[in-house]
Amino acid sequence: MMRVLVVDDDFMVARVHSGYVARIPGCTVVGVAHTGADALRMATTLRPDLVLLDVYLPDVSGLEVLRLLRTGSADDPFVLMITAADDSVTVTGALHGGAAHYLVKPFDAAVLAQHVERIGRVRGRLAGLDRAGQDDIDTVFGARPGVATRLPKGLTSTTARLVEKVLRDADGDLSATECAERTELSRVSARRYLEHFVETGAAVVRQRYGGTGRPERRYRWGS
Repeated sequence: MMRVLVVDDDFMVARVHSGYVARIPGCTVVGVAHTGADALRMATTLRPDLVLLDVYLPDVSGLEVLRLLRTGSADDPFVLMITAADDSVTVTGALHGGAAHYLVKPFDAAVLAQHVERIGRVRGRLAGLDRAGQDDIDTVFGARPGVATRLPKGLTSTTARLVEKVLRDADGDLSATECAERTELSRVSARRYLEHFVETGAAVVRQRYGGTGRPERRYRWGS
C-alpha cells in the first residue's frame, strides 16, 4: 500500500485529487494539507510514501516545501509536483529539487494514475534491492534507453525499434492487436515487446473496460 499526502491550497482541487488517488489500486490518502507549514508537519507525523505537491501555496512556495522534504534520506517521500505553473524556471527548480515528476493542471484521473503507478513501481523495485544494476538505475532515474536496454531472450533490437516507432507515432494508445496490425507481427509477438517496454518504464499501460469480457490493455510510449 502506498500512502499519499495531497497538498493543494484549493480545497475543491485537493478533494478532486484525493478522489483520483483513492481510485488507484494500492494507494490510500493519509492526509490533505492546504499550506506549506501543514504539509511539512503532516509529512513528519504521517510519513507518507508520496506527496502530491502544489507550487502555489499561501505561505511558502511548493519548491521550498520540496527542498525541505528532500533531506537525502532513503526514507524521504517521493514528490510529484502538481501545479498550474508551466514556466521553465519553476520546472527546472522542481527537477533540481528532486521531484519524481511534474504535472501541469488540469489533467484527468488516468494521467495521474499513470504517474503514481510508475512511482509505485520504482518504489517497489528499490525496496527489493540490496544493490542496483544498471537496468534498475535506468528505471529509477526515468531513463528511456529504448532498445539499448538489454532485451529478453527471443526479442530482437530491429523489431523492438519497429514497435517503439509505432508506439511513438500513435495518436493516443494502442492495443496489442492494433500494434500487431501496424507492425505486421503476430499479436503474441507484439504484446511481448509492448510488455517489455512497460517493464523497463519506456511505455505505460492502462486497462480499458468494455461492456463484456476481459479488460483490454492499452499501451502508450512515455511515462
